[in-house]
Amino acid sequence: MHTPAPPNRRCCFTSSVCALFLCLLLLPPRICFAGDPYVFFDWTVSYLTASPLGVKQQVIGINGQFPGPILNVTTNWNVVVNVKNHLDEPLLLTWNGIQQRKNSWQDGVLGTNCPIPAGWNWTYQFQVKDQIGSFFYFPSLSFQRAAGGYGGIIVNNREVIAVPFGLPDGDINLFVGDWYTKSHKDLREDIEDGKNLQVPDGILMNGFGPYRFLNVLKTGKTYRFRVHNVGISTSLNFRIQNHNLLLVETEGSYTVQQNYTNMDIHVGQSYSFLVTMDQNASSDYYIVASPRDVNLSTWNKASGVAILHYSNSQGPASGPLPDPPNAYDTFFSMNQARSIRSNVSAGAARPNPQGSFKYGEITVTDVYVITNRPAEMIDGKWLTTLNGISYLQPSTPLKLAHEYSVPGVYKLDFPNKMMNRPSKMDTSLINGTFKGFTEIIFQNNDTTVQSYHMDGYAFFVVGMDYGVWTENSRGTYNKWDGVARSTIQVFPGAWTAVLVYLDNAGIWNLRAQNLDSWYLGQEVYVSVVNPEVDKGEYGLPDNTIYCGLLSPLQKDQAQRYKFSAASSVSRESKRILVALILVAVCGMVLSR
Repeated sequence: MHTPAPPNRRCCFTSSVCALFLCLLLLPPRICFAGDPYVFFDWTVSYLTASPLGVKQQVIGINGQFPGPILNVTTNWNVVVNVKNHLDEPLLLTWNGIQQRKNSWQDGVLGTNCPIPAGWNWTYQFQVKDQIGSFFYFPSLSFQRAAGGYGGIIVNNREVIAVPFGLPDGDINLFVGDWYTKSHKDLREDIEDGKNLQVPDGILMNGFGPYRFLNVLKTGKTYRFRVHNVGISTSLNFRIQNHNLLLVETEGSYTVQQNYTNMDIHVGQSYSFLVTMDQNASSDYYIVASPRDVNLSTWNKASGVAILHYSNSQGPASGPLPDPPNAYDTFFSMNQARSIRSNVSAGAARPNPQGSFKYGEITVTDVYVITNRPAEMIDGKWLTTLNGISYLQPSTPLKLAHEYSVPGVYKLDFPNKMMNRPSKMDTSLINGTFKGFTEIIFQNNDTTVQSYHMDGYAFFVVGMDYGVWTENSRGTYNKWDGVARSTIQVFPGAWTAVLVYLDNAGIWNLRAQNLDSWYLGQEVYVSVVNPEVDKGEYGLPDNTIYCGLLSPLQKDQAQRYKFSAASSVSRESKRILVALILVAVCGMVLSR
């Protein structure tokens, strides 16, 4: 289990100089003098052999770790991640919940980036601007998340801004999710053939099957558990035997602090709980993640269980696993979701309270009622749709096509409601109004819970209910302390409404987090263009990979990473070699 060390906030002249030299070697000079600290990561993404459920299989790891490393940073830090693709297929990493302010070039999805070919590397460079909280990253292509490749992101408060709770005695990242022993390649072929995902082979916790020990925890201490549902398609109920979960944060928003005995965590969502070791240490205790909204008679083997171990424990965990909520109470999960509210008096990334942005008083400029459908046959393929459109991925990323004014790649004509016409494949974008206030209603016509995520933003969750949304539904909206987050669940036969202020220029992915729905076309991009010249918006990166109609612009494989011996060393390789030497020198200096 991951217990990351707090970031080193020590400031000294020597370390600052070392960081500056590194930056100047690897990045354009205008970036290096921006003032906020830089952190550098070097990641190799490769296949590993592991046995999460007792059966040897191929998983995707980073630097030999499954799950991958924790990216532990602080508000406004600049993050540089050099990603080497040692898989046998193209790769992109996306940073779930990181808003990439004015910099959608770094989003890591096919609408903004050409994939990193096998055997190549690419360096992400972004700032965690005006954010705090708990997030995770994962591979966004080709069903790869089903094989792993995910890890945590912690964005800490700056020291000048108080956290609205006492400093925990430890920080624990917990990645829970459904898992299959079938490879991600076989799973995606099944999905393409119109086969539904079967019951998972199990639920993993931090890459392991049942009954693994968590970190040794001390009696009377309080720990922050950051819990992420990194699975494919299964909503999970999380609970710890005989312990309360004090909810304090979700996806970058501090919440009203409430105790829960359990929490439904849907695909792609992240929560932070404070858990106090206040029980008798006569035994260990079960940590459980079990499936929700499923036929439990067919899912009896699919529960994730870990062991919470007190340092002075006298024996193993005992008794039955703690009970989940009533499976037949369809309103339990919805009422629980409604109870999650923003702590409007707390500061977060900035000192002003979260409630100072009075979203309930802003006039809405655009309304989109986005309705899904289960997979259906369209032009001979099994596809899913939003408002009757299954997203057709062009060979040229949208962002590059916009930058180079390439005609015919996409259209800004995504309908604001379901149209009375046959479903189709198309590259149709939402034409967002820059600094407009948009209302989005997700209507779920499927038979399972679906999660939806928007890159580049946190939206305010203002309402949800069963039935069909109507304009009268606005009378039930929470216009004061709705939580701001980036992933929201929509229950089957129900709707969820969010409000989002489109102040972040770029082209942003709006997608189903359920991997099967997303893979078959349930996504759309939102184009947000600032009509005025914004000098703060990031331009085309120097290391851009070109593909599709712009392939001729690709330089002489400057991004290729030589995994085997090479007869010559490229200019990029020389820079990296010098940088590594400097890292070693700086390390020796700082250790004195």
